[in-house]
Formats: sequence, C-alpha cells, structure tokens
Amino acid sequence: MYMNKNKKKFNEAINDGLIFSLKKDKNLLCYGLGINDPKRTFSTTQNLLEKFGKKRIFEVPNSENTVMGLAVGAALGDVRSIISHQRLDFFLLAMDQLVNSAAKWKYMFGRKKSLPITIRLIIGRGWGQGPTHSQNLQSWFNHIPGLKIVCPANPGNAQQLLINSIFDPNPVIFIEHRWLHNVYGPVEKPKIEKLGLSRVYKKGKDITIVSNGYLTLEAIKASEILKSEIGIDVEIIDLNVIKPLNLTLILSSIKKTKRLICLDTGMITGSISSDIVSKVVSKSMKDLKSPPAIIGLPDIPIPSTYNGASFYPNYKNIIIKVKKIFNVKKKINKNHFKLDGPIDVPGNWFKGPF
Repeated sequence: MYMNKNKKKFNEAINDGLIFSLKKDKNLLCYGLGINDPKRTFSTTQNLLEKFGKKRIFEVPNSENTVMGLAVGAALGDVRSIISHQRLDFFLLAMDQLVNSAAKWKYMFGRKKSLPITIRLIIGRGWGQGPTHSQNLQSWFNHIPGLKIVCPANPGNAQQLLINSIFDPNPVIFIEHRWLHNVYGPVEKPKIEKLGLSRVYKKGKDITIVSNGYLTLEAIKASEILKSEIGIDVEIIDLNVIKPLNLTLILSSIKKTKRLICLDTGMITGSISSDIVSKVVSKSMKDLKSPPAIIGLPDIPIPSTYNGASFYPNYKNIIIKVKKIFNVKKKINKNHFKLDGPIDVPGNWFKGPF
C-alpha cells in the first residue's frame, strides 16, 4: 500500500500529522482536555506546547459545549481548530454546538461560509472502562448532514487523513481507537490532499468485508486464516472515511464477490453497518448469493468486567460467520484461537489507556 519502508506507531503518526499541520497553518489552534497532561493524550500531542507555544496549544476547562462554541467562533474568523477529547463520551456534552451550529452553518448561509474544525474523539475499551467510557457512537454523527467522519485503522492513514481533515473546509469527526495507538505501520511523507473516499485495503474474490478502525485489524487476521485453512479469498474494504460513504466501491466489490459482511464497533441497531446493508439490498440485491451479515455489539451497555471480552467481536467471530455463509464444515486449527494476552487488552504489547 505504501512505497517506502518508514514505519511509525499510530500515535507517532498522529503527532507528526499535527506538527506538519501546525507548521503549514500559522494560525491553526490545537486544544482540549489533557492535551498538555504528562502523557500528552496518549503521546499524540507530544512536544506541541514546546514547539508552538501556549497561545496555540492549550488546555481547556470541563465545559465541552463552550469549547465547541469557541471552535465555531474561531472558524467564522478563518481560524482552524483541532479539538481533542480523550473519550468520545465526554464530547456528548457538546452535541448542541456541533449539530445546531457547526454542521448547519454552510446550509443556513447559502454555502458562503464553511467551518473548518477537526474534532479528535478517542474510543476503545478495556481496563474496566465500561458503559460511560467505551462507547462507539459514530452512527450518531453519521445521521447529521454537514459532518464528515474519519476512522483510520493504520498509522499511514491516520497521519494523512488527519492532515486532510484539518485542511478540509468542513467540520470533521476524527475517531481514534486507543487500541491502535501502539500499532506500527508504514507512513509516507505528509502532504495536504483533498479528503477523499475509502478504498479497497485487500483484494479478494470470494466475500467482501467492510470494516473500520480496530476491527480492520481483526478482519485482516481472519482473512489470513481463512485463506490458509479453507482457501476462501476475502476482499477487505477499510472504511477509513465513513462519511462521505464510498457506496460505489462497496457495490462494485459485491458484484464480484456476491457476499457481504459488515463489521461494526458500535451497537447493531441504527448502526452504520445497518445503513450499508440497507443500501446494498435496495440497489444490488440481484448480485447477492447470500443475505448480507453484520457483526457488531449487542444493544446493551458496555460491561466493565474483564469477562466482557466476549461482548466484543473479533477475528474468531468473523471466521465463524464466513464458514456459515459458505457452509464449510472443516474445523480450523485450534492454535489459531489461542489468546494473545489479557482478555481486556489487544496484546501484551499494549501499554494502557494513559
């Protein structure tokens, strides 16, 4: 996917994207809760204060709606903002300013003025962070006209999509899964590009899997096992740009593979995956050889207990679903299903949410 071999961690790529953008736009502001704390928002805002000063990089009070209003006012004065929230859950207090101001402005004033605001929302789970600290609510934002939604799955995409989001003229919800912050991957030299659409991450011919964020890693792992054990060739569409949705790409993939599974980090009811399946069925029912499937969370609050690991879908659930779709009876080598580490973290390499 990338031409060079320069690898970085996801949080380093985010940090580099911020530094690049702050250098390119001398008026760009970056602020949020914890942005200058000892861990610097999972190391993503490392050295920003030292490089750009307290007038551009600063902490904010616990008043999310007010802070969002500040970003709206700054954008009206042609000053871009990057707002960071250490939990998506905290940002819910700012929904009024987001939905009734930021998302509406260009429509209410004849598209003469857009609001360039990038809102970094961190999601994820583990370490007992249950019902009010682990919610994945991207479908809420998907329902609001005027917003764009980005959810990268690897360092290269994280860096470039963040830059593209910052320099987009519209408000962008930029969602980061904290389990990805320590993942390594290749990156390219940063540049300013138009915020585009999602692309095929891995080509295949037998079944299409649409995913985003951390679940893309689970999809990749499942695809490798399915190929080696059963010979099923999976095509993966990494929905790193959730909105605008690249429906044409999804329909084109299904026309080839004839089968679809959508993975969702949120609850299934009213989810982005449900919306995708609805569109696919209404437009390409004739291309499907089996009913499209969704793998996501049940409609109950997220548990805090360590035993909640079974609540979240992973590569095992994907393999089971694919086998069912193809009516495959062959058993998968049980060594593929051994736990890699503690059940509430992605692996022993994970250094924790703080």
